[in-house]
Parts: sequence; C-alpha cells; structure tokens
Amino acid sequence: MKLVKLSVVGFILVWLTGCSTLGLSSMDSFLNEAGVVVDERGASINGADSSESDLDGVETQVILGEEAIEGHALDDPASALSNRVVYFEYDSSSVREEDQVTLEAHAQYLAKHSKVSVKLEGHTDQRGSREYNLALGERRAIAIRQILMIQGADMKQFQVVSFGQEQPQSEGDGEVNWQNNRRVELIYIGR
Repeated sequence: MKLVKLSVVGFILVWLTGCSTLGLSSMDSFLNEAGVVVDERGASINGADSSESDLDGVETQVILGEEAIEGHALDDPASALSNRVVYFEYDSSSVREEDQVTLEAHAQYLAKHSKVSVKLEGHTDQRGSREYNLALGERRAIAIRQILMIQGADMKQFQVVSFGQEQPQSEGDGEVNWQNNRRVELIYIGR
C-alpha cells in the first residue's frame, strides 16, 4: 500500500512540475481529488496527524512550476548581470556607452544586496611599461567603482586590484587580442 501511495504522489509531483500553467487552486483541487492532502510546506498529510500517515518519514514537495523556482540573478544568462567584463579603448579609463546598461544592473543589484562585495580587477594589454599598465588598470577599476557608487552601491562593497598586463585574456599581438586584454572584471564575493 505504501508503494502505491508513493507512486501516486510521485506521479502527481512529476506531472505538476511539468505543468506550469495550473494555478494554485487548480493544483489543490487536483490533489484533493486524488486523495492527497498537502500542507503549506508541501508535505503530504493523509489524515489529521502526519505521524499517522502511511508515508511516515517520506518528505514530499509540490513544485509550483518554473516561476516558483528562482535561480540566482547573477547566474541568469539572459540578465545584464551575467556580463561581468567591461572592455576599454586603448590607453583609456573611460567607460564605453554600451557598457552603461550592464553597470546600471550591477549597481542596482549591489544596492539591494549590501552584504555582497565585488573585486574589480583592472587589466591592460602588453603595450606600455609595467608601472604604467598597473596604474592604468587601477584607473579603469576605479572608474567602474565610481559609476557603480553613483548609481547606489556602497564604497565598502569594493576591492580594487590592478594586474596591468600580467594576466592577459588573449595571448599575442594585434588589435583583437589587445582589445580582449583591456578590461575590468567584476568578481562577486559573498553572494
């Protein structure tokens, strides 16, 4: 009997997981018609006391469709937050216009999540002296920090680091490789 009830509950859960168009009241009706009573945590309670249930010790959960499953905003590839690299023009620490939307999204996220911090890693291409490139990488990271702070992030949320030319994203000469290396990476800590 336990196996039959477990099978019925399992089938219902699989069916409900795949059916994101059902509203909560429709799911409740369906579960009640199937003889399964579910409490507010999603645990099956056939009877007044869950300890009297044939499913004693088995935890069940009803998933309310895809919209009820929330992933982390930083991991959503459709989000502007998934872009964590800002590129720069040669010998410049000015942020390009096309990166403003990305930075605005990061600033809003940081403003809402005050315990999250970001390491801003500044990088350059290999042209120029080591000292100059370390300073340029730092200026780039500070430029990003300033934009994020103006839009609501807090100074305490940032670590600024410059690697200059020491950690290229692309090896070799030529504008394509140099462009890939002129960047600031946003590395989230404590999310």
